[in-house]
Amino acid sequence: MARVEHDLTTAEWAALRNAWGGCAYCGARTDDLQRDCVLPISRGGRYTLDNVVPACRSCNASKCNAEVTTWMRRKRLDERSFLVRWAEITAALTPDASQRP
Repeated sequence: MARVEHDLTTAEWAALRNAWGGCAYCGARTDDLQRDCVLPISRGGRYTLDNVVPACRSCNASKCNAEVTTWMRRKRLDERSFLVRWAEITAALTPDASQRP
């Protein structure tokens, strides 16, 4: 993990928690949300704004390093709603690339 670049800031994590309003997967509203990589670190993911979502302890432990859509199907969670919302939130929170230095 030390070889992978992670750039999720504290402010971005707070914005993600606020935007999701609870667990990104099951919707549980808890103050004990954990950072979960949609694409796990073991599969090439990083702790970045576009790869991290807030997850309750139960979902985070259950998903482990599984591929998100396969895991959601197995758990009978609403995969389509998650993917649409993830794209919307990521787009809303990601600074416009043309404004970057």
